[in-house]
Amino acid sequence: MTDEQLKATRPQQAEEPRPPFLSRLNARGFRMLQPLDATAVLGAIVVLHAVRFGLPRAGEPWPTYPLHEYAVGFLGATVVLLAVFYFGGLYERELRLGSRPRLPQIVALTAIGILVWGAIALISGRYLIPRQNLAILAVVIPLVVAANRRWARWLRIQREGPPRVLLVGAPDEVNLARKHVQETTQKAQIAGEAASAEGLLARVEATRATDVLLLSGRTLDDIYPEPLSSLESRAVGVLQIVRPADSLLGLRNVREIGGMPFVPLNSHVMPVSQVRLKRGLDLLGLLLLAPITVPLTLFVAAYVAIVGGRPLLYTQRRIGKDGRLFHLIKFRTMYPDAEAETGPVQAAKNDPRVVPGLRWVRDTRLDELPQMWNVLKGEMSLVGPRPERPELAERYERLIPGYSRRHETPPGITGLAQVHGRYHTDPEYKLGHDLQYLVNWSPVMDAQILLRTIFVIVTRQG
Repeated sequence: MTDEQLKATRPQQAEEPRPPFLSRLNARGFRMLQPLDATAVLGAIVVLHAVRFGLPRAGEPWPTYPLHEYAVGFLGATVVLLAVFYFGGLYERELRLGSRPRLPQIVALTAIGILVWGAIALISGRYLIPRQNLAILAVVIPLVVAANRRWARWLRIQREGPPRVLLVGAPDEVNLARKHVQETTQKAQIAGEAASAEGLLARVEATRATDVLLLSGRTLDDIYPEPLSSLESRAVGVLQIVRPADSLLGLRNVREIGGMPFVPLNSHVMPVSQVRLKRGLDLLGLLLLAPITVPLTLFVAAYVAIVGGRPLLYTQRRIGKDGRLFHLIKFRTMYPDAEAETGPVQAAKNDPRVVPGLRWVRDTRLDELPQMWNVLKGEMSLVGPRPERPELAERYERLIPGYSRRHETPPGITGLAQVHGRYHTDPEYKLGHDLQYLVNWSPVMDAQILLRTIFVIVTRQG
């Protein structure tokens, strides 16, 4: 039987329709607000310059520079501001309920963008946007960008209708929440009610709910990781009510819905914009550290070869981002076949498997230097949760709820658990440091951890 005849005998499956073009772009991080903001920012720059210096005429340059240089400069400033907006999280998908005030964030990001552009102008010596204009733009741009968001939110409600809310909780909790939601100025509709999180995904689909309000803290264990991940993939917002005792945890991202405090829940801690920013900073860090790390790596390699002999390097399977396996590289500091009798075990302080002459290499963490190659390949990051061995991670995942969340970002050469913990620190406590890092990540935090790592190495802590 030919391939064509065999294919004809198989049951034909209907092809799933491809999502609309804009939906595919949206899944890749594109937002219609991006071209709107670009138009608004570029327009504000051009209009302000024209108001101050008049309209340009053919063959007659604006003050100081030719017209084509102004065009390049205005476009460059727009690109810088849009990049800062993106990496600042301004284009992450916004929940339909309990949206937080955007203006303070936009003001802060605009100030950063203007400072970056000012630094570029200072370095290049081409002040294509006068300083007075920059000061005015620091006020004008946040207003027009914030106006874009109000217009986009209004347009979304007109196109998709008001939010449809599913209330999940005990009858008394649901009744109280219904009263508050119905009185809210956001004109949200009550799509349905549920006493628990059991069958939540089916309930959401049946009621066509756009948002889920969890009115009891007891449901948290029932929705993570599923159905929270599935709801997130369907762009359904999930929010947990904040009880008085919860405020002791120092929650920052609290939103108001009908007078009630809620925090949004996400199956993934770091948004895509932050993941991409972190990757870019890793590559920049590798470049800046190369004059130090390259000679140091060569020196340590020669020392390990003399004291420990061959093999010089040691590779080991570790768990990376999203649970993918990769081969971690480090200088070998233990005896060959150190785990032949014991099997995989966690490293310990004063580990007898370490070659005595190489103990200082391990204590100062210079054995981790080859992992710069893992960072360059994108398998690791300079800072992040340390990559665990599959055998140990499987055990921890059975014993420690939520352990797999530490795999949401590339593992790091150093991390918060490494600078605050010790070899004997329990894995559950290390997980607390790792999750704290994921929730509060920022470039400043990475810089602090790197500096703290240097202190730990110099003082031989750990």
